[in-house]
Amino acid sequence: MSKASEASTEEKKLKWWQLSLLGVAGTIGTGYFLGSSLAISIGGPAVLLGYILAALGTYVVFDALARMTSDHPEQGSFRSYAKKAFGSWAGFASGWVYWFSELLIMGSQLTALSIFSRFWFPNVPLWIFAAGFGIVGLCIVFFGNKGFDRVENVLAIIKIAAILMFLVLAIALLAGWIGGTKYEHNVPLSMTEIFPKGGIGLWSAFLFAFYAYGGIEVLGIMSYRLQKPEEAPKAGKVMLISLSTVYVVSIGLALTMVPLGAFNPKESPFVLALSSDHLAFVPHLFNGVLIVAGFSTMTASLYAVTSMMLTLAQEGDAPRLFSRKWKKKYPLFALSLIGCGLIVTIVMSLLLPGKVYEYVTTAAGLMLMYNWLFILLSSGRLLKAGRFSVVKRWIGLVLIGLAITGTLFHSLSRPGFFISLLLVLLIGISDMIVQRVRKKKKNEESSTTDQGEKEPHNTLESPSFHITGIRLRKSKLK
Repeated sequence: MSKASEASTEEKKLKWWQLSLLGVAGTIGTGYFLGSSLAISIGGPAVLLGYILAALGTYVVFDALARMTSDHPEQGSFRSYAKKAFGSWAGFASGWVYWFSELLIMGSQLTALSIFSRFWFPNVPLWIFAAGFGIVGLCIVFFGNKGFDRVENVLAIIKIAAILMFLVLAIALLAGWIGGTKYEHNVPLSMTEIFPKGGIGLWSAFLFAFYAYGGIEVLGIMSYRLQKPEEAPKAGKVMLISLSTVYVVSIGLALTMVPLGAFNPKESPFVLALSSDHLAFVPHLFNGVLIVAGFSTMTASLYAVTSMMLTLAQEGDAPRLFSRKWKKKYPLFALSLIGCGLIVTIVMSLLLPGKVYEYVTTAAGLMLMYNWLFILLSSGRLLKAGRFSVVKRWIGLVLIGLAITGTLFHSLSRPGFFISLLLVLLIGISDMIVQRVRKKKKNEESSTTDQGEKEPHNTLESPSFHITGIRLRKSKLK
């Protein structure tokens, strides 16, 4: 290897703090900017506790995936670990659960982007914005963009800058340095103010706290690029402490600045909090930043779901058609399938304009949780079972289980739960069919091999063999 290539290889290696920063920038998206409003409206100020507990559960998942990546580096990451731990059926199920989760996350992000856009154009239907953003995203992935990584880095800086801007302005508004605030400030202190919907409200909102940390599995995949892979858990700790601090402080400020009844799933809590006569331009500026940030995470999800579809098709877990590329370059067939999935989301936004974000976000969060369950269960099979590791894994499983079951207690979340069950059932039936076909093919191949091994012994002495051999020799002589 030349010195130049060695240098370029070395440049690709990350330090643990770089991985932490990438995680913070890559995780913050519409699940935080808009999903937090949904969590607040369901659970009230108590959701701050939910975000802290969700950070703990997310760390357990990241730690398990990072340790598996360190011990057994695999290109397919969690999908390969599920397959290694439980068999080919688990690899199929894990891959498709992830594919559907990312597809639903894209649907949730498209809806969020449409809601942000209606801040300026309230009379334009949601589905028109969703279709526009979806087409632009598909075009970006179809034609490819070598500079997209750099663009993502710039967009990540914009997201972090937006959060810092909110924190500074919120403190200035609370301190009275800027007047003309729209709402009266109030710090919730009593139990009835903190738990307005009781413990059930917090339980119902728990999933949306987890959803704000979605994308952590991608960071687990990236941990193989660390200079010292054993530092992956440290990178995860710093990243999640940073994320949970940002979430709790910013949402806490929003809860202090906006009355609980004003929060709704159609407006970002941060735009509401910055409403002031003296800051008339700020909500517009912040809303533009939210659109840019949301579109970056939506496009990143589109890349992820496209690459997963190509992998599934190449490894026989999806029709081979979807692994083909038009002109050997453009993933036309994979993107066509993804486009059909996005059309379903757009049709839902047309039919259910008032509730589509809640339904799609709930289903997306649940599919994400199912995938995280696969990661934790796989780690139980593949990693050395120390006592502390077992305790951590059970803590993660219990917290994820609480997030999943909590959706049953809220009327807006319950349909998303049944949508996720329907998708899991569809994946399960498809998995059974695929495994049965594979087993049948394997049995046919083994029986053919056995016959091929037996036939020479049975036919060596038969006249037909000698006749055939003579004919062959004659043809060669000719």
